[in-house]
Amino acid sequence: MLYRKITSYLEDYVKSDTDKILILEGARQVGKSFSIREVGTRLFQYFVEINFVEDDEGEQLFKNIHKKEDFYLTLSMVAGDKLSGRKNTLIFLDEIQHYPQYLTMLKFLREDGRYRYIASGSLVGITLQDTTSIPIGSIIRKEMFQLDFEEFLIANGFGSDALAMLRHSYENHQSLSEEYHNHVLNLFLRYLLVGGLPDAINTYLETHNIIRVREVQDAIRNLYADDASKYEKEHKKKLLIRRIYEMIPSQMENKKKRVVAQDIRGKKGDRFSQYQEEFEYLISSGISLAVLAISNPRFPLSESLQKNLLKLYLNDVGLLTGLLFHNNIRPVLDDIRSINLGSVYESVVAQELRTHGHNLFYYDNRKQGEVDFLVDDHTAMSVHPIEVKSGKNYTEHSALNNLLKNPDYNVLSATVFSNEREIRQDGKITYLPVYLVMFMGANSLQTDDSEFIF
Repeated sequence: MLYRKITSYLEDYVKSDTDKILILEGARQVGKSFSIREVGTRLFQYFVEINFVEDDEGEQLFKNIHKKEDFYLTLSMVAGDKLSGRKNTLIFLDEIQHYPQYLTMLKFLREDGRYRYIASGSLVGITLQDTTSIPIGSIIRKEMFQLDFEEFLIANGFGSDALAMLRHSYENHQSLSEEYHNHVLNLFLRYLLVGGLPDAINTYLETHNIIRVREVQDAIRNLYADDASKYEKEHKKKLLIRRIYEMIPSQMENKKKRVVAQDIRGKKGDRFSQYQEEFEYLISSGISLAVLAISNPRFPLSESLQKNLLKLYLNDVGLLTGLLFHNNIRPVLDDIRSINLGSVYESVVAQELRTHGHNLFYYDNRKQGEVDFLVDDHTAMSVHPIEVKSGKNYTEHSALNNLLKNPDYNVLSATVFSNEREIRQDGKITYLPVYLVMFMGANSLQTDDSEFIF
């Protein structure tokens, strides 16, 4: 069974005294249901799971219920004797966005306090916008992502001492030995191929066969696209969600790497604002990561947002390398000079930063250039720029230099990630091996001066 960090959060929640109901949000296939099910069956005498999508495709017992009394009656019918009060019973409402009335009902279930509840779903944010009575004060919203690189290392046999050594390297700016660096970097390159979706990782661990891994990834990517098409039909609008989703890899190969509105339909004059609903779906569903443009970076970045410019990344780097290279693992593992892995490295860094609590922005200035990422350094109350380099010219970053020289922005530190082993400081810039991004949490920034078997 894969180790998931979310497990300790779920354990703390169900053991706490809070009566608020947790909604675990995130993209499909990231492991929400599995994690809740594992904790629920282990810590409660009775665990009752209701999947509203399966209910809608079956007997529809819960579909037209709007009162808690009717819910309790139906629950008792399907759960039988698996109901024994709040202390011993956890009710899991899966895919809660599918029956939106239950989001409103959570308030009344909480007030009644008969059982312990936990819910999960995707598109919860969009569904709440359309909910007539939002259960403010009754819910806790927690976002879950696929396995990050640290969890991938654990899945591959990394022990606590080895992870502690890596964290010490990050926190103290001490380079690893050549042997340790090469070993961790090799696993990082495999993470670029496999990604963090649980089914893909399990398949990799079982087979070490890239064809089998790609089959899993293709199925998930098609599921995401089909969900988008279904959403479009349900809302009876001529939306272009699937079109934009399928454009993301090609957009990332462009020099600017951002979404160009007039490319979506091939019509000049189309504006970013015309596609707000499409972007909202792609971001809220968790199937893509949004990085917003900032031209005048000041802390906090959310108050400096000025442009309707947007970069979209696929939510999982394995999906991206599958689209770019199919079953060929050599472009990623062999450091082929003619292959530009810039979009792949940016994608995995975006994935890691978002997973570790950062809201993502990038620096866009017509005169000064672009910097890959900007995040808030809450400790220093400053903006922290991040550049990602996949090649040997990792010390060349004119836009970053220009940004650091500007006294108006008061940028105290910056990070450049690359494949290089040596950790070193050059003025405000720290050069780090790219795999150490796994320790760059929102509260942990450093502000100090083809084969098929693989």
